[in-house]
Amino acid sequence: MECEWKPDDQGLQQILQLLKESQSPDTSTQRSVQQRLEQLNHYPDFNNYLIFVLTKLKSEDEPTRSLSGLILKNNVKAHYQNFPNGVSDFIKSECLQNIGDSSPLIRATVGILITTIASKGELQNWPELLPKLCLLLDSEDYNTCEGAFGALQKICEDSAEVLDSDMLDRPLNVMIPKFLQFFKHSSPKIRSHAIACVNQFIISRTQALMLHIDGFIENLFALATDEEPEVRKNVCRALVMLLEVRMDRLLPHMHNIIEYMLQRTQDQDENVALEACEFWLTLAEQPVCKDVLCNHLSKLTPVLVNGMKYSEIDIILLKGDVEEDDEAIPDNEQDIRPRFHRSRTVAQQHEGDRDGIEEDDDEDDDLEDDDTISDWNLRKCSAAALDVLANVFRDDLLLPILPLLKELLFHPEWVIKESGILVLGAIAEGCMQGMITYLPELIPHLVQCLSDKKALVRSITCWTLSRYAHWVVSQPPDTYLKPLMTELLKRILDSNKRVQEAACSAFATLEEEACTELVPYLAYILDTLVFAFSKYQHKNLLILYDAIGTLADSVGHHLNKPEYIQMLMPPLIAKWNQLKDEDKDLFPLLECLSSVATALQSGFLPYCEPVYQRCVNLVQKTLAQTMLHQSQPDQYEAPDKDFMIVALDLLSGLAEGLGGNIEQLVARSNILTLMYQCMQDKMPEVRQSSFALLGDLTKACFLHVKPCIADFMPILGTNLNPELISVCNNATWAIGEISIQMGAEMQPYVGMVLHQLVEIINRPNTPKTLLENTAITIGRLGYVCPQEVAPMLQQFIRPWCTSLRNIRDNEEKDSAFRGICTMISVNPGGVVQDFIFFCDAVASWVNPKDDLRDMFGKIFHGFKNQVGEENWGRFSGQFPLPLKERLAAFYGV
Repeated sequence: MECEWKPDDQGLQQILQLLKESQSPDTSTQRSVQQRLEQLNHYPDFNNYLIFVLTKLKSEDEPTRSLSGLILKNNVKAHYQNFPNGVSDFIKSECLQNIGDSSPLIRATVGILITTIASKGELQNWPELLPKLCLLLDSEDYNTCEGAFGALQKICEDSAEVLDSDMLDRPLNVMIPKFLQFFKHSSPKIRSHAIACVNQFIISRTQALMLHIDGFIENLFALATDEEPEVRKNVCRALVMLLEVRMDRLLPHMHNIIEYMLQRTQDQDENVALEACEFWLTLAEQPVCKDVLCNHLSKLTPVLVNGMKYSEIDIILLKGDVEEDDEAIPDNEQDIRPRFHRSRTVAQQHEGDRDGIEEDDDEDDDLEDDDTISDWNLRKCSAAALDVLANVFRDDLLLPILPLLKELLFHPEWVIKESGILVLGAIAEGCMQGMITYLPELIPHLVQCLSDKKALVRSITCWTLSRYAHWVVSQPPDTYLKPLMTELLKRILDSNKRVQEAACSAFATLEEEACTELVPYLAYILDTLVFAFSKYQHKNLLILYDAIGTLADSVGHHLNKPEYIQMLMPPLIAKWNQLKDEDKDLFPLLECLSSVATALQSGFLPYCEPVYQRCVNLVQKTLAQTMLHQSQPDQYEAPDKDFMIVALDLLSGLAEGLGGNIEQLVARSNILTLMYQCMQDKMPEVRQSSFALLGDLTKACFLHVKPCIADFMPILGTNLNPELISVCNNATWAIGEISIQMGAEMQPYVGMVLHQLVEIINRPNTPKTLLENTAITIGRLGYVCPQEVAPMLQQFIRPWCTSLRNIRDNEEKDSAFRGICTMISVNPGGVVQDFIFFCDAVASWVNPKDDLRDMFGKIFHGFKNQVGEENWGRFSGQFPLPLKERLAAFYGV
């Protein structure tokens, strides 16, 4: 046996010295320790020393021994496949012998080490591990039982899938019944481990657990009022998961479970209360929610509302009781979350959209961020639960909630008043209809709360008001919009950073709702936003960029006035010059400039050259770095491609805003070569943005794009894959724009794309935007190459008509319908069976151009003459009345 390994004294001292040094706070010491550890990894028995210190060297202090084990764990993670057999066997046997160490810290470290080895694919190569750990559970010695259970819990967490596979001869058939026996163990820690182990197998509906599901649920009920919080927490967690997976088994007990969860949501231990509160969130997603919960609403509502107050510890952490003017204190860089750039997607404008701004799926609407507190807590969970329940019960929720709200909103204690304002915001979406009666009284009250002396009240009020922005904008502007805007702009300049952030986000929401209603106040708004530039610290600056970009999107060309440009551009360009190419703060700034360039159009000309140049450089740099990384991955790291994506999107914004004026910039740069590379990038978001830019450059300066079409078209054809919706959408749109410019010369390329487009338009569950763009592109291809496309008319005419009936009159719709008319004249038979759909689509036009209207008229009259008066009468008899009247009025049929 190789168990005779003994450490060399000098080597041992050296390693102990290293472990001591690595606990030093000094960073340069830390760095040299890292280097020495890397060197020691080249000695085959270095890891033997580490396990020796962990398990055998009882004379050392526990933190040092534990650290030795954690370094060993990192080595296992990085190099386990290179450990000599003797070493890995020594480590495995030491682990199993010491899982019952008398120190909880050492036991836990050994457990972490075991699960790390197991998850390196070693469950198969360590067949004695699971049987041995299960055996140790029966040990009389508490430490051994607890240590083995701790290790098993970690293995269940890390390797749940492997445990339930054929690879291991299904150990769970033995393990799960074994775990269930320990639910009644006398030690709370062991009971807690046992539930936690079984909980790992609920969501995956593991067969071995499903066989014992009734026993499991019975045991859970038996532990429902356990005196140990950790056990109650795991019981709640189990019930929440069972709700998703085995509702059938819980339904008979639902009344009692709800009563129980009501109590646990008020548990003295916040972790238990939080787990229990998740129950309401999960229940709200179940179809039975309304039936099982309606009789408990009057009890549940006050519990959730009560959970929405800040806890005492929150108030201390948030300095809620100290009046804090912290605007001059720089941000802690760790607190700034990474932002995600949303790449450009080209979409159509619909009837009934205000000014054609696409509704974003409430991305910034989530319950406000309390960054300083741990992210998810009882307050947020209660608020989220109330929000989803409001969406389930709608105005029925107002019965229990209105009396509470009256009491809270006007309460003298700020903490209670603050929670009332949060409640009001949480129910805004679900209970909007019922709330309308009260808003004329509530909105002015909230606007008053914006100047409350407590910063936390001011910040939550910003959020709640933004949830009612839609209603505010629907009223006469002087009544609510103007006072709200005036006060929100003051809050953007608040002396407290949290309030600045909330106000800026709320203002962005208001901008989206109000759109051009804001035009009369533009000077005043820009004044505030520009002043905030000089005032804000790092984190809020990023939100300010968003508010400015949203403003530009909302008011569009109204921003293009010399006095506005003079206010807005200098601070933006100053920031632009200040930031280095590697600085991630470029993302939000580039996004913001993209919106501004699109809105200002020719007004952006004086600024466009340096902006254009830098974007091209960012793309070029990123591509070069990608090539280096691919050829020598150990020497060069992979670049952050977001730089390239955001730069491509800003170039799109410039092309859209400047139109033909971008021509000289394109002529003097290698952007088309770069685009050709981006269109073939592995990362979908890069391709998505490069296709958007291709479409925008095609519209702006086709002269430079045309020589590359033969190279670009095959790539566009291969990207018509509807699995990647946004890539496919932008590629489709670009093909349509190219068709219009190419005219009859598009003919050689139709075959590369037409079949995929027809397939996509007939696919079930295709998103609306993609359907609309596909229809437009098919129409445009048919407009320039009718002979090629018309033969397939019958295969797409029906979905084509239904997807375009809801979009607004515009250039794209115009060219698409011209295409369909041209194809019908080439192949009238292709439309006969679906002619009613064509009639309906034509009727969706409000003001077609005269010659297009004539084309429609010709087709109608031709069809009517073809079938004869009597048949036409029978046919048009099936039309809904509005359609009949419309066609008669416009086309005399």
